[in-house]
Amino acid sequence: MNARALALLVAASTISMTFMTGALGLVSSAARAQAARTPYPVVSGKAYKFEKITDGVYYATSTGTMVTGSNNVVIAGDRDLMVVDTGTTPAAARAFVEDLKLITNKPVRYVVNTHFHYDHTDGNQVYAGKAEIIAHEYVKYAIENLNVLRREPFQTSQLTNVPNRIEDFKKQIAGETDPARRTALEQQLVVAQRGWEELKEIKPTAPGTTYSTTKRLNLGGREVRLLFLGRGHTNGDTVVYLPGEKIVCTGDLMESQLAYMGDAQFDEWINTLEALKKLDFGTDLPGHGVPFQGKGLITAYQNYLRDFTTQVAALRKQGRSAEMAAQEVDLTAYARYFPQIQGRGADLRGVRRMYAWMDEKVR
Repeated sequence: MNARALALLVAASTISMTFMTGALGLVSSAARAQAARTPYPVVSGKAYKFEKITDGVYYATSTGTMVTGSNNVVIAGDRDLMVVDTGTTPAAARAFVEDLKLITNKPVRYVVNTHFHYDHTDGNQVYAGKAEIIAHEYVKYAIENLNVLRREPFQTSQLTNVPNRIEDFKKQIAGETDPARRTALEQQLVVAQRGWEELKEIKPTAPGTTYSTTKRLNLGGREVRLLFLGRGHTNGDTVVYLPGEKIVCTGDLMESQLAYMGDAQFDEWINTLEALKKLDFGTDLPGHGVPFQGKGLITAYQNYLRDFTTQVAALRKQGRSAEMAAQEVDLTAYARYFPQIQGRGADLRGVRRMYAWMDEKVR
């Protein structure tokens, strides 16, 4: 790799690290500040804190003491308990199950994977044989056939970025003179190193129950609908819909921040989000970020996707490589909706996917 190409890749990785931090479940200072402002009652365990959205519905996020991955949702009925998504590792899932005892003594009856990515499914093996694991049929196909621990997003987010992050912490600690800052960095290093070791235990575990378009469950006084509204973030995204409570759990189909786009179906994603907006709901519990109200953020993300695809297609037509386009695309107009955007650029993996998607459309 020549020096120019290396510089482009390093610069692009600065943006992709934003996506990695969310997937790792590490809690940034901004996230901690947001958590402190939550309007919901909070119960904190060792690894997870649970925000009570309404009676029997909790939004679970990392406390920062371990690598957890996705934000999870707990849905309790009079009879049964459902968990949405299982985190990055079996260790994270075990910690979740232990912390869950703080809010309920019901055993988990159902587990739903919103999509196949590692940070939402790599805790599945902890529930296997104890709960019914449910997902769209594509999730089962992907976990069984796509060698998920040797492809994106696992490849970059875990196998590449985590060791790089560990080395970066070590360098920062060596040069840090402020005792408080040094202690904080040392704590983050311990979490990252432990997370790296915990990856070795993963055995990709596919859902045992699948559906194609709609599946309804009654947890006892609470109806839950699993909906496939169309392809988008992946080829098999599930929206968990609570019609009685007017709540949706959208995984990474709709986050409160920018989502990874390495498996995207870009035009369909926009259409699927339009179908999402037609549901009668007021609260969205996303796979990463924070709960949000209303549908304005969804419209903003649709516009972001439209602008992204238009700009990347134009840059490719001008002869730019994916690496170059990832640096030149300008989506700063959406920074007020998605503060991750700090300047020009987009995640390189998303741009590479956009190039491949354009080729697929031609074929």
